[in-house]
Amino acid sequence: MIISSSTDYRAAAKAKLPPFLFHYIDGGSYNENTLRNNVSDLQDIALKQKVLRNMSDLDLSLDIFGEHLSLPIALSPVGLTGMYAKRGEVQAAKAAADKGIPFTMSTVSICPIEEVAPAIERPMWFQLYVLKDRGFMKNVLQRAKAAGVTTLVFTVDMPTPGARYRDMHSGMSGKHAEIRRVLQAMLHPSWAIDVGLMGKPHDLGNISTYRGMKTALGDYIGWLGDNFDPSISWQDLEWIRDYWDGALVIKGILDVDDAKDAVSFGADGIVVSNHGGRQLDGAMSSAKALPIIADAVKGELKLFVDSGIRNGLDVVRMLALGADCTMLGRSYIYALAAQGEGGVANLLNLYEQEIRVAMTLTGAKSISELGRHSLAS
Repeated sequence: MIISSSTDYRAAAKAKLPPFLFHYIDGGSYNENTLRNNVSDLQDIALKQKVLRNMSDLDLSLDIFGEHLSLPIALSPVGLTGMYAKRGEVQAAKAAADKGIPFTMSTVSICPIEEVAPAIERPMWFQLYVLKDRGFMKNVLQRAKAAGVTTLVFTVDMPTPGARYRDMHSGMSGKHAEIRRVLQAMLHPSWAIDVGLMGKPHDLGNISTYRGMKTALGDYIGWLGDNFDPSISWQDLEWIRDYWDGALVIKGILDVDDAKDAVSFGADGIVVSNHGGRQLDGAMSSAKALPIIADAVKGELKLFVDSGIRNGLDVVRMLALGADCTMLGRSYIYALAAQGEGGVANLLNLYEQEIRVAMTLTGAKSISELGRHSLAS
């Protein structure tokens, strides 16, 4: 297969992965309306074309939280990344570090913090959920600090998991799920060898380290269901702000009042996100929510955005809508599943090329020159 875009990587990932894994990363909640709108609403954003501006020298870099990023991109936290390629978190982190952008490790990663952090030459970021087990949260924060993590991405839009019907049909969850996963693996020998045999252990590394016992994929859904905390409020986060002295980013903001509360709380940044359409179906797309939130809090903290970004042109669109930086989830997982670390590296190079083209044609010589004025009226 000729790879020229993240869409090509999606097709390659679908061919290689057992269905339970492909649909877990590809799907959304309920009827997946928000999942589709994330993409379509962003693609509907028109940019203003500018010509004859001497665009021979572009600067795609930016500084955030004292870190220099070569591109306005960070890799989002994605659960079970290590099931998409052998020790997948390590491979993705290396590709990101080599490109000069942050990798954000998920709470529910396959590889533990202690395996990934030493494998890269720049500090990684870490994502944490609000969980009932505060002992685990404190333990993992201590380990993140010890590993040199600089930025904590605190996900708040998952007090309870969304209804993901695809998972029930695919074998990720539901009746006879374990048997179905084994049968699917047998029919996908490339994945079965690379990940199924060579990528062990297949447990939730951060959680297993804390519990002192293996937390396998079969325990994943049950553990999450038992530990997500629907009673969480801003007051419950105060101890985290007191405990964590690095940069703190609140992920999962779609509402202006919530964004203002994040400012009052003392967050260093927020991620405008609907969890990739995997939580509240019918929620506003990130592309529609971003400019409203940017009008309210731009400049008071760093504005990140994810959900619906599929290429470098989409990155430029989000920056024009008000983001300081974007985050990629699905698209890098597709590339990781298809070609491992090399796939993620190539995808990031494709994004860079696409960003350069979009900036050249919109007359923006640096990231800071993109804004609402870059949008076609």
